[in-house]
Amino acid sequence: MSTLLSWAPRAGSIGAYVHVPFCVKRCGYCSFNTAPEAPGAVARFLPALLGEIDLVGRAPWAGAVELRSVFLGGGTPSLLPAEAMAEILDRLRARFGIEAGAEITVECNPESVSLERLSGYRRAGVTRISLGVQSLDDRILPTLDRLHTAAQARDAFDTARAAGFEDVSVDLIYGLPALDLATWEETVKGALGWGPDHLSAYALTLDEGSLWHARGSARPDSDCPITLPPEDTVTAQYTRLAQLAAEAGFEHYEVSNYARPGHRSAHNQIYWRAEEYLGLGPGACGFLGDVRYGNVKPVERYGAMVAGGEPPVGTHETLTPRQRMAERLILGLRLGDGVPAEWLEERAALGPARLKTTLAAWLERGLLCERDGRIRLTEAGFFLSDALFIELL
Repeated sequence: MSTLLSWAPRAGSIGAYVHVPFCVKRCGYCSFNTAPEAPGAVARFLPALLGEIDLVGRAPWAGAVELRSVFLGGGTPSLLPAEAMAEILDRLRARFGIEAGAEITVECNPESVSLERLSGYRRAGVTRISLGVQSLDDRILPTLDRLHTAAQARDAFDTARAAGFEDVSVDLIYGLPALDLATWEETVKGALGWGPDHLSAYALTLDEGSLWHARGSARPDSDCPITLPPEDTVTAQYTRLAQLAAEAGFEHYEVSNYARPGHRSAHNQIYWRAEEYLGLGPGACGFLGDVRYGNVKPVERYGAMVAGGEPPVGTHETLTPRQRMAERLILGLRLGDGVPAEWLEERAALGPARLKTTLAAWLERGLLCERDGRIRLTEAGFFLSDALFIELL
């Protein structure tokens, strides 16, 4: 029996990530755990997910916590019927409780959005929609294996507003093959022109687990190696994004995220502050106490473990104090708020000696700044942050 039920959270208020793995078509760049949307797959999955919630809900500590955020990611969670969404959220309320005013987010692909479905989600308690737009160029979208057009993306945004959602986020990707600065600028201006409350923008990476990484090509049906744009083009795209978002009144509150005042992602801030959250669903990851864990990924194995009364944990590790310190620093520095200066001083005291020199150099170059007792990455530092994070590990 997994020890999940004994991994008591330290806090009484935690998050929950729920992974819904199904996709009509897997995007070439995606490295997340996905499964085909075969006939009946979602209907078979729902009892397993509800069963896992029940299993974890029987932990001795379950009655002592409430959920302050719930994030349904995937995969394509917007393939769930509204009735299924209601069942999931009702079960979470019954087993753990969801705080009044909690942020409840659902990731949606534009082609799977309808007014009826989103209205049903809102009645079920969903408060926030995150739209996976990625691009507004109809020449680029098919190369990403996206199933929507730019017009459908705009329609999906308008549908979310019509359904009553006052918190809508848009996801974009830069550094794409064949994406020049002018096209990227048009995409950013177009998305900001809709009036979203939050914008996430990520640089393309060929992560292990993605089809592009495995096959080394831009498309599964192509023999041509993928060609990423040069670094100066990616840098220019990042810089222009930050400029346009600032001009539109967004704060750059995390390396890849921008928000209107009052619309930061509450759930993602749990991750960046190294706080605790449940992981539910196949391949979902969680963090409780000092333990980071991941559920098994295959949907059938996941369901079989739950049916057998076993929490479906596949991997776990107990973090050492030094690991926790490093993660707290790295995740905290991703935020515009930065971290207390003493956290970096504590880490630097543990060595190696070059770390103090590196931190001093970053401050001198204007990549880090210190204000009100906190150390923050500057805009230039955000873009180069991975180099610093390696030093902090």
